[in-house]
Amino acid sequence: MAGGRTSTVAVIVGGLLVALGLAFFVSRYASSSPDGLNKVAIDQGFAENESDHATADSPLAGYGVQGIDDEGLSTGLAGIAGVAVTFGIGLLIFAIFSRRGKTSDDPGGSSTAMSSGVAT
Repeated sequence: MAGGRTSTVAVIVGGLLVALGLAFFVSRYASSSPDGLNKVAIDQGFAENESDHATADSPLAGYGVQGIDDEGLSTGLAGIAGVAVTFGIGLLIFAIFSRRGKTSDDPGGSSTAMSSGVAT
């Protein structure tokens, strides 16, 4: 890293590793208490009318991975899957919008930041 600058790739990889670590290790300690909507349903007496949603049998339903008996591991793996899917969608959106920004008269796709000597 010349001049003490951190590359964009290093920041992205570092952020992704932090997110994956938090998703795996910290998600085990998430509260098992009902969230606000569930609490209101219990307090108001209509929680017994609750029914399963259409994806209740999916592999990641219920904040865990089906087929894994260790609840902490199951929740951690579901967290990693969530981070991976979110990162993938973000990467896809970034790729779509970065291609739109390139003009036909600029075959290299250089940005104004690159032409001013600032690397992105």
